[in-house]
Amino acid sequence: MEPIMAVVIGVIYATAIYMMLRRSIVKLVIGLILISNAANLLIFATAGMTRDAPPLIPMNGGPMAEVIADPLPQALVLTAIVIAFGVLSFAVVLIRRAYQIVGVDDMDQMKDTDT
Repeated sequence: MEPIMAVVIGVIYATAIYMMLRRSIVKLVIGLILISNAANLLIFATAGMTRDAPPLIPMNGGPMAEVIADPLPQALVLTAIVIAFGVLSFAVVLIRRAYQIVGVDDMDQMKDTDT
């Protein structure tokens, strides 16, 4: 399972970089979405792809289960999702405003309007 995930993550990263290098602003936003999802998958894949017991302490104070899930990658991915949503929403608003002012979606044509 993990080698397949590594290939999938690599393909998503490659697609995201390809999309971000295109001239269209909409493709740039799609690349941002893909790269944030690839980063989240990478964090999960490096944490291990096993189903373990939840990291809970028993009420009687006894010993914990031998194998427990690591809550840190879950917390990192949850934080990364929130940050990615903030960056994406800012980029969409910025791109919409730039499109209203310039009237084109092409990055090369936007350079001609610099003052």
